[in-house]
Amino acid sequence: KGVLQKIPRPFLQTLRGVMRNFNLVIPTILFCILVINSIYADDDKRKSRRNEGVQPVLNELYREECGQCHFAYSPGLLPEKSWQKLLSLASLKDHFGEELEFTESDRNRISTYLINNSAEKSNYKRSRKIMKQISRSEVPLRITSTRYIKNKHRKIPQKLIADNDKVGSLSNCNSCHKEADKGIFDDDTVSIPGYGRWDDD
Repeated sequence: KGVLQKIPRPFLQTLRGVMRNFNLVIPTILFCILVINSIYADDDKRKSRRNEGVQPVLNELYREECGQCHFAYSPGLLPEKSWQKLLSLASLKDHFGEELEFTESDRNRISTYLINNSAEKSNYKRSRKIMKQISRSEVPLRITSTRYIKNKHRKIPQKLIADNDKVGSLSNCNSCHKEADKGIFDDDTVSIPGYGRWDDD
């Protein structure tokens, strides 16, 4: 009793109020914990889904210059040695049948971006899978020629790709991969024009 007398009366009143409503305090705390855990779990799922793809294109110069003619491919779809060769002066004179002209400054900036974010330097899972199937002696110049990409598309009949005038080639990634610009290439986001959703089973 002597100890309680030393405790300020307002504090004791507050404590008694909390104790009277203690049956509400615990459920409230548990509810808050569940909500917070749910928020973090959803965030982890989004991060995990993102890291399963490839890093989306973040360089506006590259997107503008190369995206004029074709889909601006993520740097994480090819290794450094491939980007180095593709951006060499010799290769630009014959870029798959076309001659490309860049200022030296723009060529260097684009090349630096692609090399710094190439497949072997990426922490994205699909980029790592691509690299695992490229030997040290290989220098693939086409993304569609890499073993990983060919293997992922091996079950799709040609009538849905080459014979499909809305697709034409595997190089037109965004024709079927509806979130390719975000670096997402999972089965859930695939819809082949004239066919619909594709399940790789």
